Amino acid sequence: MISLLAKWFIKDRDNVTDPNVRRAYGQLCGLVGIGLNILLFAGKFFAGIISGSIAITADAFNNLSDAGSSVVTLLGFRLAGRKPDPEHPFGHGRIEYISGLVVAGLILLMGVELGKSSCDKILHPEAVDFSVLAIVILLVSVAVKLYMSIYNARIGKKIHSAAMNATAADSRSDAISTSAVLLAMLVAKFTSLMIDGYVGLIVAVLILISGIKAAKETIEPLLGQAPEKEFVDEIEKIVMAHQPICGIHDMVVHDYGPGRVMISLHAEVPADRDILALHDVIDNAEAALRRELQCEAVIHMDPIVVNDEMDALRGQVSELVKTVDSRITIHDFRMVPGNTHTNLIFDAVVPHDKSIVKSEVERQIKELVRRMDGNYFAVVLVENSYVKMPGEE
Repeated sequence: MISLLAKWFIKDRDNVTDPNVRRAYGQLCGLVGIGLNILLFAGKFFAGIISGSIAITADAFNNLSDAGSSVVTLLGFRLAGRKPDPEHPFGHGRIEYISGLVVAGLILLMGVELGKSSCDKILHPEAVDFSVLAIVILLVSVAVKLYMSIYNARIGKKIHSAAMNATAADSRSDAISTSAVLLAMLVAKFTSLMIDGYVGLIVAVLILISGIKAAKETIEPLLGQAPEKEFVDEIEKIVMAHQPICGIHDMVVHDYGPGRVMISLHAEVPADRDILALHDVIDNAEAALRRELQCEAVIHMDPIVVNDEMDALRGQVSELVKTVDSRITIHDFRMVPGNTHTNLIFDAVVPHDKSIVKSEVERQIKELVRRMDGNYFAVVLVENSYVKMPGEE
């Protein structure tokens, strides 16, 4: 159904890098979610009344809260699509993350309320009336929620939306919880066990777990998480395709919401080339990043000496620092000869690891370089990366 509606109402629907297309997908899924959740609420509420099941009634109100969540998602996509203004020059894209966080909050609230109602039913158990109509309604509900989970996850992956992924997770937990409620009715029908309250409590726990996962997924980009490795690799591929750039480092990716990314990095270029020609290469690399990744890019040009002697020395020091930690990389390598000694100046990048003490890494590197050749002194700046390094989770 979503694919058909997208075909009818979303122009250029495959161009998901276009903010207007992303917003259209988010609004479409939000509207469909509101309609389906209201229908499920009505059906389950009726089933809960005729069966006397607290679990079914609570599950019905869970669907009502899902309708509210869909309203939040719909508003989030609309507000996130607003154009930049003087107060918000980077746009309003992070509102989408905030809407996802609100959805997660609603999921957690419903989990808590359902848990309280279920505990009351455990303390004061009541028999549940078996109803074929209620069973049919619950089966339909499971099927609808699985469908909603699938289309939200598919669209969330397509447009890289944390809010849509949170909604998909919520729908999955709803399908599981409704299945548990259905199982409770069948158990009550064929045995004397009154497990309605216990099943409601299990459903509440599942809802809380889903809410926590959804909150984590939306909080991380707000806090400033490291970019995905695939995105970093794509940046490197695009920049390194522009000769004579021979290396990149100090990459920083600022996420102001889906489709609103700013990238800054340093590009190493041969120091003996014409500076105007190199500047043109850097400009072309920035333009390629904007064109292919729909981002704003700023590249700082780092001139380095490129010859056989320097390449060999750089490689030797690069292997040397790996004896301290195999994940360490170096950049901005240069040599400054003097009358009494030669300075080897470079930056060493270490992982975010509690076991790594920067001052100790610096001391060890200086000692290793000194042992390599008594004429060499290392002037090293130990720093962390703003993207994930190999071995980092």
